[in-house]
Amino acid sequence: MKGSTHLAIGAAIGAASTLYYPFHPNHGAVYMLVASFSALAADLDGPSLLSGKLGKLSRWLRGFALWSGILLVIANAYWFVFEDWFSFQYSSIAVVVLLLSLVTSQGTIRNALVSIVGLGLMYAGLRSGQAWLMELGGFVAWVPWLKHRGMTHTVWALLIWGTIGWGLEKQIGIPGVTATAVAGYASHLLADMLTPNGVKWLSPLYKKSFKFIPR
Repeated sequence: MKGSTHLAIGAAIGAASTLYYPFHPNHGAVYMLVASFSALAADLDGPSLLSGKLGKLSRWLRGFALWSGILLVIANAYWFVFEDWFSFQYSSIAVVVLLLSLVTSQGTIRNALVSIVGLGLMYAGLRSGQAWLMELGGFVAWVPWLKHRGMTHTVWALLIWGTIGWGLEKQIGIPGVTATAVAGYASHLLADMLTPNGVKWLSPLYKKSFKFIPR
């Protein structure tokens, strides 16, 4: 399943959460961000959006997103370390932009960069006392080195992601964040069940692939 398809499904889930839960402009942005990133998070273990045969426009977009994300992360890190100021919204935008650019490439360098972002999130979580952010950082730092469509495409990863979403919901006090995060992540696994390889939901305990298409 293409990354663009996963992203579109995630955006639809975010929009549905915005309509379902009590509306507030800031809440709507959080739902969209959480759902969209959750729908792509499972593919941090391998190539995703824009990978393969990239055209000139795609390469430019990837480079622009990468450097924009790096500059945004540096700016947020400066504010956090030297100004003792932290904004969940701005920091989330910075990290998501950077991660979205990184999931478009592959290889050791790509994996190392993603892991560095994860370690940075863990440090920020430790400094700010936000357990969910440390958990997210651990997830981001670990999964790039896993086999593609391996552990990130299981019910265990979905439970871990739900725990992260629950911690975020408690931190920011916006109802429905947990459900939105779980729905976004689950949508990725369900969509991949439409592909020939399917999804090994219960790996490593049970390594048979589950799929919606006939053999």
